[in-house]
Amino acid sequence: MRSMTGFGRASASEDNFSMTVELKTVNNRFLDVNLRLPGELQLLEPVIKKLIGNRLARGRVDVNLQYDRTSEVLFELNRPLIKGFLAAMKQMQDEFDLKGEPDINVIARLPNVVETKKEEPGREFLATIEKVFATALDALEEMRTTEGEMLRVELLSRIDEIENRIPAIEAEAANVAEEYRLRLNKRVGEMLARTDSALEIDPSRLAQEVAFLADRADIAEEIARLTNHIEHFRWIAAEDRDVGKRLDFLTQELNREANTIASKTNNMVVKENALAIKSEIEKIREQVQNVE
Repeated sequence: MRSMTGFGRASASEDNFSMTVELKTVNNRFLDVNLRLPGELQLLEPVIKKLIGNRLARGRVDVNLQYDRTSEVLFELNRPLIKGFLAAMKQMQDEFDLKGEPDINVIARLPNVVETKKEEPGREFLATIEKVFATALDALEEMRTTEGEMLRVELLSRIDEIENRIPAIEAEAANVAEEYRLRLNKRVGEMLARTDSALEIDPSRLAQEVAFLADRADIAEEIARLTNHIEHFRWIAAEDRDVGKRLDFLTQELNREANTIASKTNNMVVKENALAIKSEIEKIREQVQNVE
């Protein structure tokens, strides 16, 4: 199990350049890579996203790449921009009968008139990119693994707490039918007393009603499913990767069974334990959102 929270950093220096990569991740339902790259390295975006996608399955990844050239920087003219500007100046002269020539200082101050010369990254540069990202991802994954182990311990401790509540629910579940019989018998007796009726309660009819209500309030299946979900949760939590979505779904199933148990009976012991289980499930749900 790994957390989706982590940080990794790595640097590399070569003869002509140096770079530093910082990776920061937080929880997200899917893998969402956000890049901050220098303009001349924008063409590397697909390469970098592939490097990250090969290592990470989920989470928002913020990538900050700082790149510095140590060799001479080459520039090139934005010729279409300059030609368009000069044509506009010539048109202005002709249309308004103006004198003078365009000033090179004015042209040089035009936005993007001079641009860094774009060069296709060489094999050595790409190798350095892969190396520095691999190192940063190693550091990131180490932190995510450490955080994940802490999450695993906490999640399993809460699962243990849920499991410890089940015996009390099972013990009380066996008394549900008797509780319904006593409650129904008492209510019928009170109604007959208020009407001064001499009618007697039919034991067989009362038994049928008790059996019907007890069947509706039976929570044996819910207890069995809750127990199975607990074992399944432990089995998934023991895996190393890609467990977050499955645990999130299983947490919803745990919550559904706890809700059903709490709603099927008025037994206070059952209700108190079911509510305690729901409280633990809610805490589990909060933590599972950060599991990769």
